[in-house]
Amino acid sequence: MHEFPSRPLLLAFALAFSAGLQAQEALPKPDRKLDAPEADRRSAEPVTIDADRIGGITDQEVTAEGDVELRQATTSIRAQRLRYLYETEDVEAQGDVRLEREGDVITGPSLKFRVKDSTGVFEQPEYSLAPRARRDQRPVAGRGKADRAVFEGEDKIRLFNAFFTTCAPGKDDWYLNVGELDLDYTREVGVARRAKVVFKDVPILRMPYLDFALNDKRKSGLLPPGIGSTGRSGFEITVPYYFNLAPNRDLTVSPRYLQKRGLQLGGEYRYLQQNYFGEAKMEVLPNDQARNETRSALALMHTYNNPSLKLIGGLNLNRVSDDNYFRDLSSRINIVSQTHLLREGFLSYTGNWWEGGTWNATGRFQGFQTLQDDERTIAVPYGRAPQFTLTATRLDIRGLDFAVVGEVVDFRHPTNILGRRTTLYPMLSLPIVRAGGFLTPRLGLHSTYYQLDRTAPGAPEVITRTLPILSLDGGLMFERETQWRGRSLVQTLEPRAFYVAIPFRDQSQIPLFDTAIADFNYAQIFTENAFAGGDRINDAHQLTLAMTSRLLFSDTGQEALKATVGQRFHFSEQRVTLDATTPSRSFRSSDWIAALSGQVAPKWTMESSLQFNPRDTRSERVALAARYQPEPLKTLNLSYRFLRDQLQQFDVSGQWPLRGGWYGLGRFNYSLRDHRIVEGLAGFEYNGGCWVARAVLQRFASSAGGASNAIFLQLELNGFSRFGSNPLEALKRNIPGYSRLNQPIPNNRPYDFND
Repeated sequence: MHEFPSRPLLLAFALAFSAGLQAQEALPKPDRKLDAPEADRRSAEPVTIDADRIGGITDQEVTAEGDVELRQATTSIRAQRLRYLYETEDVEAQGDVRLEREGDVITGPSLKFRVKDSTGVFEQPEYSLAPRARRDQRPVAGRGKADRAVFEGEDKIRLFNAFFTTCAPGKDDWYLNVGELDLDYTREVGVARRAKVVFKDVPILRMPYLDFALNDKRKSGLLPPGIGSTGRSGFEITVPYYFNLAPNRDLTVSPRYLQKRGLQLGGEYRYLQQNYFGEAKMEVLPNDQARNETRSALALMHTYNNPSLKLIGGLNLNRVSDDNYFRDLSSRINIVSQTHLLREGFLSYTGNWWEGGTWNATGRFQGFQTLQDDERTIAVPYGRAPQFTLTATRLDIRGLDFAVVGEVVDFRHPTNILGRRTTLYPMLSLPIVRAGGFLTPRLGLHSTYYQLDRTAPGAPEVITRTLPILSLDGGLMFERETQWRGRSLVQTLEPRAFYVAIPFRDQSQIPLFDTAIADFNYAQIFTENAFAGGDRINDAHQLTLAMTSRLLFSDTGQEALKATVGQRFHFSEQRVTLDATTPSRSFRSSDWIAALSGQVAPKWTMESSLQFNPRDTRSERVALAARYQPEPLKTLNLSYRFLRDQLQQFDVSGQWPLRGGWYGLGRFNYSLRDHRIVEGLAGFEYNGGCWVARAVLQRFASSAGGASNAIFLQLELNGFSRFGSNPLEALKRNIPGYSRLNQPIPNNRPYDFND
C-alpha cells in the first residue's frame, strides 16, 4: 500500500511563497550538506478502516458509512461515506471529508485519490496548517481554502483560486489569493499565476507570474520593496532583485528611486568558499539632480582563513565619490557620521617554536579616505604602507614566561613628515599564581629606531630610543557567604596593586605618527604606558591601588553586583608629554576611578562610572545608565554622560505598551553643551495578531551644524513577508532591550533578587 503525499495539499505554499519575497538569508557554510527534500515513499503499513457500517466484496472493495475513518501510518481520512478499491487503490470519500497528517488538517465535501500513483482531486478544500517555526519569529499557523486541489503525482499538487492567511478564523486582515498554483515537491519548485496580496481589503501587491522555492534554499526573484522618505532626498523606493547564482554565491541588484535626486543603482555580490568569504557592494547615481554630478560608493570586504596553512588574511576597501555622499544618501547614523573610510589589506601567519612556544607574523597595508565637513577641518591620519609585526611567546621556561614584540612600519601622509619606525620589545615575567591571589613581576627592554623624511631644517633624520620597563602586578581574593532575602550569595573582596618603573628619555623630536593620550579608565590604570601608540613612552615611578567587590549567586555563579574603585599614585613628576602644547603632569595622585554595575533593584539594572578630581574637588567624567525591564516588550532606558569641556548628553529611550495592541517607541538624545538634538526617534508599533505595522520618524545630527530626517513605514505579515522601509536596525540600535512584537520570547533572563 501507499501513504498519501507527505504534504497532503500542504498549502504551506504560502510559507514557501514568502521565501521568494523575503530578504535573502545568509549563505550556507561551505561544508554544509544540502540534503534532498524528504517525500513519502511506498510503504508496507496496513490500511485500517473504522465505521458504523462496513461492507463490500472480499479482495475487491470496501464500502463504509457513518463516521468512517481510514488510517495508514500518520495519515487519517474521515468522512461520512468511503469506498476503497483493492486493485486500483482508489479512495472515494464524500460528506464532511477530513484529511489529517502531522498536524495539518484539510476538509471538504469530497475527495478522490489513487494511492498508487498519488493522483486525484479534492473539491473545495479548506485547510489549517500546524504552527511552523520561522527564524526570529514565533511559530506561525496558517489556514486557507481553494476551489479545487488536483493531485498530479507523488508530491505534485495544482491548486485553483487558492486563499491563504495566518490570521485567526473570522479575521481576514490580510490574505494571499493565487489564481493557479503549481507545487512540485520533487523539484522543490512552485509556480504562482495571478498572485495578489490583500491587506484590509486593499491590494498591496500583484504579480502575474512568480516561481519560488519550496524549501529553505534561496531562489532568484524579487524581494520586498523598500519605501521611505528622508529630508535630503525626499520620497524614495527601492525594488531589489535577488540572483541565486550558486549555493555559495549570490547577487542582489537594487534600483532605488529618490524623488529629489533621480535613479540610483546598487548591487551586492556575496561569495563563500571553504577558506574564504566576502562581499562587494557598489552604488552609482549617474546624475544627482540636486548636485548635477555623478556620485558613487564602493565597499569590498574579503576574509581568508586557512587553518591547514595557519594563514589569516583580509581586505577592507571603501570609497565614496565625495565628502557628503553618506550625509545625502544614507539614512543610518552609523554610516552618516563616518569621517574616515578604511582601506586595508593584511596577511597573518601563526606558527610554533621552541617546545610549544608560538609566534605570529603579520603584514599590513592601511590607508584612509577622509571625508571633510564644511564646518570643520578633519585631520587626515597617517597610512601604513606597509607594516610588519612579529610577536612570539614561550611560557614556563623554568617558571619564567618570555614574550617579544617587534614592528617595522612605514608611515605615509600627503603633507606631513614621513618616517619608518622599527620597534623591538622583549619581555620576561615570573607569574606566581595561588588559589587566593597572584603576583607577576615583569622586566622588558623597549628599543625604537626612526628614519625620517620631509623633516624641518636642522631636525634629525635618525632617532633612537631605548627604555627598560619594570612592572609588578599582584592581587588577592577573599570570599564570604552571605544572604539576601533568602538567596545565598558569595561576596568577594579583591584588592590589586600595580607598580611601574620607567626612566625618562627625551622624545620631543619624535613625530606623532599614530600616538595620542590614552583614555583614562579602569583598564588603563593597569597598563605601563599612558599613551596609545608607539611614539611616546612615559617616564614612570608609580603605583596603582584598586579594590573590587562582587556579589555572586551561589547556585549559578552569575554576577549580581560589582563595585570597583581605584587610583594611581606618582612618586615623581612625569616629564614626557605628547607635544609642546601639552603640559607635563605635576600632581602626585591621579583622579579617582569608580564603577558600580549590576541589578540594583527588582527589574532594574544599572551601569555607572565616575572619574573624580580630588585636587579641584570636581567630577571630570560621569556615565550613568539604568534600565527598567519588568517583562518582555516593556523597556525604559535612562542615561547621562558628562566629559568636562567636551560632552554633556542626556539620553532616554524605551518601548512600552499603550492600549489596544499599540506600542510606543522613542529615543531622545540631547546635548546640553551644544543645545541640540544629537539623535531623536519617535514611533508606534501595532500588533494586529497576524500582522505588525511600524511607523518611525528619525532625526540625527549628520554634521557639525546639519541634521537629517528619515521616515520608516513597514508592514509585516506574520509568516509571509515585510513591505516598506525597514526600521528594525534603527530601533535595535537606539533602544537597548528593544524586542519585536512577534519574535520568540527568550527563556533566559537575569536573576532577580526576589526570585
